[in-house]
Amino acid sequence: MKACPIVTSLPPPQPPPLMPLPPPDGPALLELEDFSRREGSGLQVVDLIGRWRLDQVWGKGSSRPSSFSAALLRGLAARLEIAQGTTADHLRLGNAVNLGALELRFEGEGKLQGRRPLLMFWFERLQLRLGGRVLLERPLARPKEKRLPFFALIAAERTGEGWMAARGRGGGLALWRLET
Repeated sequence: MKACPIVTSLPPPQPPPLMPLPPPDGPALLELEDFSRREGSGLQVVDLIGRWRLDQVWGKGSSRPSSFSAALLRGLAARLEIAQGTTADHLRLGNAVNLGALELRFEGEGKLQGRRPLLMFWFERLQLRLGGRVLLERPLARPKEKRLPFFALIAAERTGEGWMAARGRGGGLALWRLET
């Protein structure tokens, strides 16, 4: 009896592709936050780049989203725009809401800090626009370092539905969806 030759030309088996994570609900978001506090989120600048529209908000200490606040902010097309800044560790941020053609917009800079990390940011300019035309523009003073607003980044998923979750300085949780 002859022994069967071992086939060595086949590639090694590959693990199945990772499935994109769906946006978390309240309890899942709190679990992700606990993990992020212990281990860090691993998020980097490249993970944040994009135009994020606000989808859900949770009040401080709540595991249920605030339906009214979320609906109001979605109706105002609340969004957070994040772009690469002039250096590798700085970001350009825009935060805006719209009421029809009228837009209230804050623009500034941000940076990632720490292992979790925190997205520390400050706004340098406030604009009121109508149909893209600037009606009013005001400079804003940068707060002292200890008073900077921040988002404690929890998790993000760029594939599939694309989402990002964070807790703000005031204690509320937010879930954004990535616009394509």
